[in-house]
Amino acid sequence: MVVKYEGPSAKEEWETSSAFGIPVRVRDRQEEQREQERVWQEVKERRRLRNALSRRRQRRRLFALAGAAAAAAAAVAFSFGLRALWYAAPGRESSGGADFPSSPSPDWIDQQWIDNADARLGIPLTEVKDLAVHYVGNPGSSAAGNRNYFNTEGVDVCSHFIVGLEGEVIQCLPLNEQSVATNQRNRDTISIEVCHPDETGEFSEVTYASLVRLAAWLCRQFGLTQENLIRHYDVSGKLCPLYYVQHEDAWEKLKQDVGVALASV
Repeated sequence: MVVKYEGPSAKEEWETSSAFGIPVRVRDRQEEQREQERVWQEVKERRRLRNALSRRRQRRRLFALAGAAAAAAAAVAFSFGLRALWYAAPGRESSGGADFPSSPSPDWIDQQWIDNADARLGIPLTEVKDLAVHYVGNPGSSAAGNRNYFNTEGVDVCSHFIVGLEGEVIQCLPLNEQSVATNQRNRDTISIEVCHPDETGEFSEVTYASLVRLAAWLCRQFGLTQENLIRHYDVSGKLCPLYYVQHEDAWEKLKQDVGVALASV
C-alpha cells in the first residue's frame, strides 16, 4: 500500500515501503528504478556485443577451415596430376632409385607395369635387404587376375612380382621402386605374391618351383642368400603366407631349396 506524506518541502512526496512500512521519498525510488534500468541496458548491450564477436570469430574459423580444405584438395589434385603425367611419359620404366644391377630380366619374367597411382607410388627403393614372400589369400586366383586387381583405381596395395598357378611370373613394378605390401619393410624389400589353389595356402608344385627360381635369381641380383628370404609374417605377424607360417618345416625347406638353386649356378 502506498501512503503519501508531506515532507519537509511541499514539493517532496513520500511513500511507505510495502515491505517494511518505512517512508521513502518518491524521487529516490524513481532514481533507483532509472539506475536499475540503465544497468540492465548495459548488461543487454554487453551480451549483444559478446554474441556478435562470437559469431564473427566462428565465421572466421569456418572461412579458415574452408580455405585449408581447398588448399589441401588443390595440393592432392596437383600431386596426382604430376604423377599421372609421370606415368604417361613415353619409355618410362623406372623411378630412378638405387643403381641396381642392370642385367636384363630372364624371358620367363613377364613385365607388366601397373599404372594405378593409388598403388604405384613411385617412391625409390634405395636398398634391398630381404625378399618378402606373401600369398594372395584368394584361392584359385591367377597371377594376371591379381596383377589387374593391383591396377584398379582405389586399390592401394601391390607387389613387385606375382607367381601364378601355372608357374608364370608377372612383374608389376621395376626393382628400384617400392611396393606396397610389407608394411614398414616396403623401404628395403622386394615383394613376391604367390598364388595358391586352395584355402590351405600351400603352393602347387609348379608354382613352388617358379618361386624358388625367382628367389634364387633375385638373390644373385642383389648379393643375397636364402637367409634373406622372409615372410610377411616375420614383419607384421600376419598369417602370410598362411601354409608356410603354420608349417615352419615347409618354410625352412623352401629356403633350403633356394640355397640349392643358388649353388647350382
